[in-house]
Amino acid sequence: MGAQWKQKGREQGAAAKGRLFTKLAKEIMVAAKAGADPGFNPRLRLAIEQAKKASMTKDTLERAIKKGAGLLDEQVQFETIMYEGFAPHQVPVIVECLTDNKNRTAPNMRVLFRKGQLGSSGSVSWDFLRRGAIEATPPAGAVDPEEAAIEAGAQDLEPADDGQTRFLTEPTDLDTVGRALAARGWAVSSQALVYIAKNPVKLEGDARAEVEAFLAAIDEDDDVQHMYVGLAD
Repeated sequence: MGAQWKQKGREQGAAAKGRLFTKLAKEIMVAAKAGADPGFNPRLRLAIEQAKKASMTKDTLERAIKKGAGLLDEQVQFETIMYEGFAPHQVPVIVECLTDNKNRTAPNMRVLFRKGQLGSSGSVSWDFLRRGAIEATPPAGAVDPEEAAIEAGAQDLEPADDGQTRFLTEPTDLDTVGRALAARGWAVSSQALVYIAKNPVKLEGDARAEVEAFLAAIDEDDDVQHMYVGLAD
């Protein structure tokens, strides 16, 4: 299912929008630890752009930046924790959590994985490739994404949502390729290290619906930042 699983219709509804804002605010706070000026902090700049696209208020956005940069008395330290396991029908899943309390997150993950199987570190990550992923909108006019990928140094590419293209890179080339695409007029909307399944499982009908419901339940947990799933489109 591409580089990262995204719940269909996640942005719909007040509760879902609140969860989305929580994830975006966490990303802003973590990014802002490297500096509060988006002009000198590419990760923060992209996080801000994503938050604005989701209609996050200016006050909420600015507070997240200041909080992450340590400019407020109230400070939060987030820790990244990875969980690996299987959804129903042996679909491999990697869950990336960003939490300020791992004693809350761990039992939550155990409960959420009851309909699947929670594994140990390395139990499924061996079946994923670590890659850089850049989603970008082409400049106006006739543009060949394959030519752009070659010129920028990307390894591969695939269609993304909303007419964008997803460029895949070696992890160490992520920033270089992102800069090269931007220099060629591409508008970069996201740029991150991801996991891509080597052998995605093909499911249809009730089996696929069962897996989608399992993934949606995990995605609703506030500590879950990203999920990578070995499920074929």
